[in-house]
Amino acid sequence: MKSVAAASAVLALVPSAARAQAPSDIGRYDWGPHMMWGGGWYAMIFGPLFMILFLAMLVAVAVIVVRGLGGPWSGLVSPHHPVASRAPLDILRERFARGEIDKEEFEERRRVLGE
Repeated sequence: MKSVAAASAVLALVPSAARAQAPSDIGRYDWGPHMMWGGGWYAMIFGPLFMILFLAMLVAVAVIVVRGLGGPWSGLVSPHHPVASRAPLDILRERFARGEIDKEEFEERRRVLGE
């Protein structure tokens, strides 16, 4: 029984002894005194700040491009109400047809418009 315990202890310690003799990776990934951009505390603050700023600029450019390629109804005009050069009398007739104004107001405004 003692020989089994001794053999398992030897087998458990051999890999660690072999690892202790292997070359170290301490300087393998070290690129300078501060590792990334030579930064310190300011790299931790300005890194995320510049990332957010970059993403905001990317979104702004995308919005400008989409609005620029928006078509004939881009801007303040909706696609359901296209801008057309309508005569004032046509607008007055539409308002009368919708019931926004009565007949007396329609006649008065038509006289004012000169027709």
